[in-house]
Amino acid sequence: MNILAWIILGLIAGAIAKAIYPGHQGGGILGTILLGIIGAFIGGSLGVFFSTGNFVLAAPTLSIPGILVAVLGAIVAVFLWNLLTHRSTV
Repeated sequence: MNILAWIILGLIAGAIAKAIYPGHQGGGILGTILLGIIGAFIGGSLGVFFSTGNFVLAAPTLSIPGILVAVLGAIVAVFLWNLLTHRSTV
């Protein structure tokens, strides 16, 4: 059941992050879910790091604060993905 919660959290967080972040990201539904799951781990790990000072790989729970943390992490993941994939025009 934990995997299903991560998929649902990933879909919600990825969709909200893609709606907030400017520009076109593409990727479809699977890309959105994957982006949200990665974002949840980024957000959860950063949340634990800023609150305790220890770096631990953690994911938030399927709750309102957990979704907010996952969305913030997904926005960071979208930003990093755009840095890696988009080439600058010189």
